[in-house]
Order: sequence, then structure tokens, then C-alpha cells
Amino acid sequence: MQPLSLLARRPLLSAIPAASRITTISRHFSQTSLAMAPISKETDFLVIGGGSGGLGAARAASAKFGTKAMVIEGKRLGGTCVNVGCVPKKVTFNAAAIAETIHQSKSYGFNVQETAPFDWSTFKKKRDAYILRLNGIYERNLANDKVEYVHGWAKILSKNQVEVTLDDGTKTVVNAKKILIAVGGNPTVPPPIPGSELGTNSDGFFDIETLPKKVALVGAGYIAVEFAGMFNALGVETHLFIRHNTFLRHFDPIIQEGVTKEYERLGVKLHKQSAATKVEKDEAGKLTIHYKEGDGEGVVSGVDHLIWAVGRTPATADLGLESAGVQVNEKGYIVADDYQNTNVENIYALGDVTGRVELTPVAIAAGRRLAARLFGPEQFSTLKLDYNGIPSVVFAHPEVGSIGLTEPEAVEKYGRENLKIYKTNFTAMYYAMMEPDQKGPTAYKLICAGPEEKVVGLHILGLGSGEMLQGFGVAVKMGATKADFDSCVAIHPTSAEELVTLK
Repeated sequence: MQPLSLLARRPLLSAIPAASRITTISRHFSQTSLAMAPISKETDFLVIGGGSGGLGAARAASAKFGTKAMVIEGKRLGGTCVNVGCVPKKVTFNAAAIAETIHQSKSYGFNVQETAPFDWSTFKKKRDAYILRLNGIYERNLANDKVEYVHGWAKILSKNQVEVTLDDGTKTVVNAKKILIAVGGNPTVPPPIPGSELGTNSDGFFDIETLPKKVALVGAGYIAVEFAGMFNALGVETHLFIRHNTFLRHFDPIIQEGVTKEYERLGVKLHKQSAATKVEKDEAGKLTIHYKEGDGEGVVSGVDHLIWAVGRTPATADLGLESAGVQVNEKGYIVADDYQNTNVENIYALGDVTGRVELTPVAIAAGRRLAARLFGPEQFSTLKLDYNGIPSVVFAHPEVGSIGLTEPEAVEKYGRENLKIYKTNFTAMYYAMMEPDQKGPTAYKLICAGPEEKVVGLHILGLGSGEMLQGFGVAVKMGATKADFDSCVAIHPTSAEELVTLK
């Protein structure tokens, strides 16, 4: 039988569609391993999960420190972010932004005639092809960094041993000195109401083949909010069901209130204090959603797609954590400390499966630091990721960005009397040529603590917030004070200059 290491040296399959690629890999094993007993494989660093965090750790361990590393992934390389998350989401956001620009262009003297509606089907094909190319790039990067890649499903047997089920059902056992669990999460199952299965989850958003006329989304987090904003900008009648009066409730109130109000202005049908109670499907395939809203009840009918975006759940089912005694918390997340250590020696965990700041760059940063600590020189022995001051952005309409403490968090930590809050609301210059009903909001807030007025929170909403926050994030991470902001000469005319001229 040929060794599994052939996988790392096989010809690249990135030009083959994903479904065919899996079949091809399965055929390779079926020709060589049928009727054979499980074999054993040795590696120094076994990574379960081919998402951004796992790949970052494996590649760093192999390329930088010469460690024999292996990645096991049962789906497509790149994880949630690349395949059904950040990347295709941002591409869709770009399309929605272009739609908004076309609409707004009249105010600048353009006469843009649309001869046909937005071609979602063509757009989706190009988006899918782009993601497939990224899958191939990830596979080539693993090969270039000499990381062995096995397409299959892993189950932990002990702190040093994992069983892998390959695509054709063949099983093999991998003995590893160290094991990293980086399997991410899956969309949370919707509430058990009649007909809930008639909807799809946030992953299913990327499977929609044609632009719908009417959609409903349930959820108040960034996924639901982003999808709702995109659909609405593309001319889809959009209903968003939330349990409270605002969404993005983990963000500062200036963002919660500002973006919620703007979505209502833009025409999103926002159902506050609501909960879906039943979903029905008619003969034409349209959905009817029954819901409670406040003290009353309501119905939305003629819906093409219902999307449940009610959170994500760690993907630990059937992983065999109990066999090794790996501890999970009450929500199913693997318990790991700041160094990614679990309670079991030689087993580590990072990324969304641990529930610690579920953002792709966080997982990558943690993975690279873990590889350096485990396999690098002594100087890296205490290296870890600082989870404080991590910037985050929501590609809503408008974009929002946040780093540091929200105002309620800052009050709890420092006391109201030790804070100074700087805020501004204004109309970005981009909207100067537009009618009042076309002008979007811009709002910024700096939260400063102590007599030195150290910036402990920065929250922005408005055009360009995503790009703007990265630079200001560096300043906040370095411990900048209000005086540091004030000492920076403003760039005029920009919206960002308002952050260095706040009074």
C-alpha cells in the first residue's frame, strides 16, 4: 500500500470542481487500500481542521521551524471564512455597494440606464469560481510548505492518536506528538418551531441561485445584519426579525442605535421584539412566516427564502473529545487557556471552536504564535496572542468598526467619573450633492479613561469604516491617548479627520 504522504505530493487538483475532487481523492485510496487493515502514520504536529487558524499553525510549524506537520480536513480548504464566510460575503457586499453607487450617481450628474436587473446568477458563478481558485491556492501553499494534507474526517482516540476516515470509508490511524483542534463551528440549528426546516442557514445564503424578490432573515448578529443590508441594496424586499429593539447588541450603543435606525430608513422591514412561531410552504414554493411581535402577532407571506442566522455552534460532534478527556464548557466550546492549552497534555485548541473572539485573523494569529511557542526557539516559549484590543468590522450599510471597550463596559471597569466620552455625528462629504433622503449617517465615539485620557474604546459607523479602523486600531493597541490623536495633523477633506479633531 502506498503511504498517505503521497497526498502531499499528488498533482494539484485545484482545477477540478470540489465535488469531483473529493471523488478523485476517494478513488485514489480505494484503488490502494480496499480490504486492508487500518495503517498507522506518524507526524509531529497533527492539525484537525483546514480553516485559517489550523492552516496558519501547520504552515508556520513546517515552513518556519521544520516540523513534520499534517492537516486533516473533511470539507474544502480555507474553512468557513473562505468558503461560506468573510470572503464570499465581502464579494457580495461589493456588489451591493455598486448597486448603491449606481443609484446615487444621479446626484453627481450621471445618467445611468440599467437595461436589465442585477444578474445574480452570473455574479454567483464568478464568486464560486473565485472561491474555488482560493481552495487551489491553499492546497498549493500546503504543498509548498511541505505540510501533508489528508482529505478525511478525524476522530480523536487518545492524546497522541487520531483515527481518520477517508472519502471511500477507509480508516487509518495517525500517531502524533502534538494535536491541534481547529475545526471551527457550524450554523446553530434554528428553534424547534413547525416548519423551521423550510428555511436555510447562513451557509445556505451562498447556495441561492437566483436573486429573490422577497426574503426573511432571523437574527440580530453581524451575519444577519450584513445579509439583510446586501439584499436590500440589491432591491430585494427584506424582512429582518430581531428579539430586541436594536441589533448588533454586542457593539457600543452608538452603533446599535445608529445602524438600526439607518436600516429602517433604507427600507428594511424590521420586526422588533419578534419571534417566529411557524413556517409554511405553499404549492408555488413560497413561504409564509407566522411570528409574535411585542404583544401582537403577524404574518409575512410570499417569501422566497428564509435564512436562519441565529449564531454558530462549535463543530465538536463526533470528534472523539471524550476519548481523550478534553474538557468542554456548557455551550460545547473546548476550554483552552491563553496559550491554546486544553486540559489534556499535547492537545491544543484555537479559533471558533474555543469561542474566543470568533474572527479569522484572530485564529491565524493564535495559530502562528502557538507554532512558534511549540516548535520555535526558546525566545518564543511564552509567546501568546493578546486578546485585548482586537478590532472588528461589520459590513453593514453603513459599515461599522469597533475596537476596545463599549461605553457600558468602560463604565463598569473604570467608573463613569473616570471617563471622558467624545462623540460626533455629521454628514460625510460624499453625500453633499445628494437629496436629504439619500444621505447616510456618520457617527464616531472615543472613550477615554483616567487623567491621561487613554483611548480605551473607539467606535465608528459610516462610509469607509472598515479600511479606516485598521490604522486607528494600531494607535489604540499602542496605548494612544486623546492628546496623541489631537497631535496628528488631520487629512482634509476626509471623514477620518473628525477622529483627530474631536472636542
